[in-house]
Amino acid sequence: MKPAVRLRDVSYNYPDGTHALASVDLDFEMGERVAILGPNGAGKTTLMLTLNGVLTPAAGSVEIAGTLVERSTLRDVRRRVGIVFQDPDDQLFMPTVAQDVAFGPANFGVPPEALPSRVKAALSAVGMSDQADRSPGHLSGGQRRRVALATVLACAPEVVVFDEPSANLDPVARRELAEVLAQLETTMLLVTHDLPYAAQLCDRAVVLDAGRVVADGAIEDILGDDELLASHRLEMPWGFSARTADQLRSKRSLAR
Repeated sequence: MKPAVRLRDVSYNYPDGTHALASVDLDFEMGERVAILGPNGAGKTTLMLTLNGVLTPAAGSVEIAGTLVERSTLRDVRRRVGIVFQDPDDQLFMPTVAQDVAFGPANFGVPPEALPSRVKAALSAVGMSDQADRSPGHLSGGQRRRVALATVLACAPEVVVFDEPSANLDPVARRELAEVLAQLETTMLLVTHDLPYAAQLCDRAVVLDAGRVVADGAIEDILGDDELLASHRLEMPWGFSARTADQLRSKRSLAR
């Protein structure tokens, strides 16, 4: 079986000359849950945006389950790789929640008669079925983030990429979102600075710095390496340890 995502020798330079990615080689397997970690400016968001063709690498190749990401495949790739952005305003713009969730699959060619079931299933998956007729602008931040996820799930993606999923959420909203994410069976990539959240939801971690992969391994090994974390401006919260991470993942596995 081909990897869900394969990057080979991927490099990307911004117009101002910034080297955002440099010869990145990575494979993410089907169903794998991976945290993409690193300091600000490490290249995490750039990497995320190359996966569905928002950004085109200056060199190298990106494949989604064996399909090369290029101009001729962009429509298919963008259905298969869903990105949930940090700010729900980037994804919610229709008058009602249901209309927002229906927008993506409708644009990918799902026939009108099939849209209601897509919307219903996606909203059920994120615990927002009772909000279908509300305006997204009237929801809480946590609810809006779950609706943004529903807009992606309605397109039936194979890979879901999250940009700082826990950012700006209160503790209850943070927990509610984690419970939803723990149930997802797609390949899941979390771009985040929130190490406990990554530990709770992922089994593997990749550390980027200055556009290069500097570490890749089991998340308990990465988070348990204080020297590695310090050298790349990453830090565990007080009282949190690799053992705590293992306990969080055990709870997630039981919940599934």
